[in-house]
Amino acid sequence: MRIRITHETVYHYSEPAKSAIQLLRLTPRGSDNQTVLSWTIDLDGDGRLMRREDWYGNIVHSLSVSGPVSQITLHVAGEVETTDTAGLVRGGVERFPELFYLRETPLTRPDAALRDFAELTAGRFTNPLDQAHALMNAIPERLRFDTQATSAATAGADAFAAGHGVCQDFTHVFLGAARFLNIPARYVSGYLHKPGEAEQEAGHAWAEAYVPDLGWVSFDPANAVSATEHYVRLAIGLDYLDAAPVRGSYYGITREALDVRLRIESARQAQA
Repeated sequence: MRIRITHETVYHYSEPAKSAIQLLRLTPRGSDNQTVLSWTIDLDGDGRLMRREDWYGNIVHSLSVSGPVSQITLHVAGEVETTDTAGLVRGGVERFPELFYLRETPLTRPDAALRDFAELTAGRFTNPLDQAHALMNAIPERLRFDTQATSAATAGADAFAAGHGVCQDFTHVFLGAARFLNIPARYVSGYLHKPGEAEQEAGHAWAEAYVPDLGWVSFDPANAVSATEHYVRLAIGLDYLDAAPVRGSYYGITREALDVRLRIESARQAQA
């Protein structure tokens, strides 16, 4: 499937900032699951973009803008050819052994309630694949999807206790439960093509778990499916903070506001 993505992010500052720095994980890598046909990142105004790779192998752009700056506009556009691999992740960059992804983080550390959930939901299975599927299917039965519920950097245990959250929260819950069951698991940020819903408010997040004899397998607890050809993978990490599409800071006495315009459609739809 050929997916076309246009993603515009506008930063507004209530008072001109003296400077701003952003880390952008907004460029996908090629793999057996996806082929990047074209991809560009453009900046309106004066600034500097420097491309590098982080320790996970994600493509990262460092954006630095010297002030005074009142607004920064980023334009991302590209096309990706995706393949349905039945949830299997193949041909990606792997910098760490699987056991590295058993590490807890403040955003994924399970509390007693989340540990009990993991045991009750998946403890009866011995196969990690069955355990991961059980977790993925049970999480949306316990959490209500609510775009107004949390920020992107909410701990999974907090979202689980609240009973609602966004895709980042669902993913943190999955990671905490999976790692408690000794299943290596990692966070994935990216885009999800939704037929008939080209205009979207934000990107998407899901998880990957390591299963012996299969390798890395994708699990989307927000939708209770493994990734299909509708998914475009951007970055991986231990949690949201490692793989966030945009993270940054500014210097000055001001307030930052963000506007996002995101359009995800098949190339065939775009040409119609």
